[in-house]
This record gives sequence, C-alpha cells and structure tokens, in this order.
Amino acid sequence: MNKAELIEAMASESNLTKADAKRALDSFINATSGALKAGDRVALVGFGSFSVSKRAARKGRNPQTGKEINIAAKKVVKFKPGNELSQKV
Repeated sequence: MNKAELIEAMASESNLTKADAKRALDSFINATSGALKAGDRVALVGFGSFSVSKRAARKGRNPQTGKEINIAAKKVVKFKPGNELSQKV
C-alpha cells in the first residue's frame, strides 16, 4: 500500500474527503517525525511504538570487491508492533 492508497482507505473508512485525509496523514507524519527527531518515543496503544536507537560504528565489506569498509554510527528508527496489531496480522 502506498501513500495515495492509504489516503483513499482513510477517507473511505472515516467519511472524510481525500484532501482532509491527506492533511490528517501529513500531520501525523510531521508530528511523529518531530517527536522522533527530538528523541521522544511515540506510542500508539494497540498499534505499536516508534523509537530512535543508536547504531554503533562497525566494519563491513563491499560485496563487489570484498574490500573492508568502515560504516559510520547513526541513529535509526525502530518500530515495535503492539499486541492488537500482531494478532491481526
């Protein structure tokens, strides 16, 4: 499902116009992104939680040449599904 399909599904499920559903989805994405950027955790009961985790620097290999490379440390977004979502899937 892509963003356009999600907007259409949200609009039909909630009796909103597609424009209103798009604004709602964009607002959710912006609010979630802002919270994660600030280092907060976003928890949606029954759906799951988004959090930021630090990945340490490590060594890897270039698959084409086999040469060892350094992979820099970075922050990554993690999602842990909630019980209700896990049971539905």
